[in-house]
Amino acid sequence: MGKPVSPNLKVKETRPMLLNVGPQHPAMHGIVHITAKLDGETVLGADVEIGYLHRAFEKMCEQGPYNNAIPYTDRLNYVSPLINNIGWCLAVEKLMGLETTDRCQYIRVVMSELSRVTDHLTCIGASAMELGAFTVFLYMIKAREFLYELIESVTGARLTISYARVGGLKSDLPEGFEEKCRAALSETRKVLKEVKGLLDTNRIFVDRLKDTGVISKEDATAYGLTGPFLRSTGIDYDVRKARPYLVYDRIDFDVPVGEHGDNLDRYYVRMEEMEQSIRIVERALKDMPKGEVSVGDFGRVLSAAEMVDAAKMGRTKGFHEVEVDLDPTLEGTTRRHHDDVYSKDKKVALPAKEDTYGNIEGLMNHFKLVMHGHGLCPPKGEAYFPVEGANGELGFYVVSDGSDRPYRVRVRPPCFPIMAALEKILVGDMVADIVPTFGSVNMIGGELDR
Repeated sequence: MGKPVSPNLKVKETRPMLLNVGPQHPAMHGIVHITAKLDGETVLGADVEIGYLHRAFEKMCEQGPYNNAIPYTDRLNYVSPLINNIGWCLAVEKLMGLETTDRCQYIRVVMSELSRVTDHLTCIGASAMELGAFTVFLYMIKAREFLYELIESVTGARLTISYARVGGLKSDLPEGFEEKCRAALSETRKVLKEVKGLLDTNRIFVDRLKDTGVISKEDATAYGLTGPFLRSTGIDYDVRKARPYLVYDRIDFDVPVGEHGDNLDRYYVRMEEMEQSIRIVERALKDMPKGEVSVGDFGRVLSAAEMVDAAKMGRTKGFHEVEVDLDPTLEGTTRRHHDDVYSKDKKVALPAKEDTYGNIEGLMNHFKLVMHGHGLCPPKGEAYFPVEGANGELGFYVVSDGSDRPYRVRVRPPCFPIMAALEKILVGDMVADIVPTFGSVNMIGGELDR
């Protein structure tokens, strides 16, 4: 028999502990601060603070013309900026009742899906690295590099691309793009196969994700979650299917869904979404209507210097049939592609660079579209346009008072509702589960606290 317990011995008092996670923690992206309430290693509650990166995106958009907002949209979800660009333009175009060309719509689909793949590669790669799978991160970033080089060849930049325009695009696809794209997608598929081999049957990885970060269908719907987070619960809501835009209704693709609403299902959904995005790009490239890409269709080629010298002397006869050989600063927005990727409405579409710098009509058209008090002036009204961002429904709400700048802009960022639900998702899990769960949110600071 053991010694009897002394009646004077006090029982040690236990109480929950508060643990600060972030904002300095690497997994918190430097801006998110979670105050976790713990009972040992179990999370009892979590106070999530997101307000460390207020960018004033909405108010900045209200200060200038509609096209001036495009560089700001690059900085929302800066991992997939093309989707932001295109979503903004579609909202303004809806406000104006504007329809872009078929080729423009196909190019927008191709660039959006490439951007979606780069986003998912970054999300899964970074999340795997935070769990110790550093090799996966290197593989994913290698695949992302193939796509970044492809995007750079089209837009001139890798990340802050400012490619879309209200009524069209900055430029057409460059020559040889389709072959380069198919090669890059082939390499990306190889990487995805390697990653599946490394992670899908990895007991440590699967055990860390399975049955953690669980959310039910009912809670996901109540919080307004969208994207892979919602689809992991089994709800197949995807804006591209539910409210088709561009040419998504002409392309056959599947919407991957999970069952359990946990971190593992979110990993599976994103991996399959990349396969579907590649499938969409390949189909869009195959079905894309042809545009004129041959200089010979328009006549002889002049250097920019020759054209300027001739114009100074008044020798401009036949200039409308001449192709200008531009320097790298202006290359890509050539007149021969302009009609393929821009609306025909001169009140909206910026003229080709050759016209802006080569004739007075183009220069006047350009000035009227960019000068204060003139520019692109939608009728009075309001419009909301949602697109399927990498993290879910990305919506732009724009109010016009008839002037050349928005009266009010509101963004519906997909990761904001998920962050609102994060406390409920974390409760009941362990401290170690905070990192993979937060990683599966794929929180992007610029979009979250816009």
